[in-house]
Amino acid sequence: MLIHIRSATPADQATINRIVRRAGINPLDLDWRRFVVAEEGGQIVGVGQVKHNGDQSRELASLAVIPARQGQGIGAKIIHALLARETGVVFLMCRHTLERYYVRFGFRRVEREQMTPYFRRMIRLANFFAGLTHAGMRVIVMKRGT
Repeated sequence: MLIHIRSATPADQATINRIVRRAGINPLDLDWRRFVVAEEGGQIVGVGQVKHNGDQSRELASLAVIPARQGQGIGAKIIHALLARETGVVFLMCRHTLERYYVRFGFRRVEREQMTPYFRRMIRLANFFAGLTHAGMRVIVMKRGT
């Protein structure tokens, strides 16, 4: 079937919440108005958003594809759709094992001094909790644009 990427609607909020929670990623700040969804045959199979943080930084976030459809390019379609809407710098936080994946979209790892205040705070928290739940996992910040 054909994957269709579209802007989310209010009716998609519960599905967005469910997909993000099942993916085990940050379940906070899931406002449907910022999301795009990947739909196939009337079913949502993936979601993602670009959220605006308090320090005016923008973040590619909440990217999740249902397990049965992972590895089929759906996440890439969502990323392309979201980035097509953005100009300027976009950040993201991810497990260090995903760095090579995001490099394909023009993202590069940034060091602490290149991070905005929001990401300096969040990376500390993310790595603290990652260390508690997944030994050896590290979270990194990446940036696309100047």
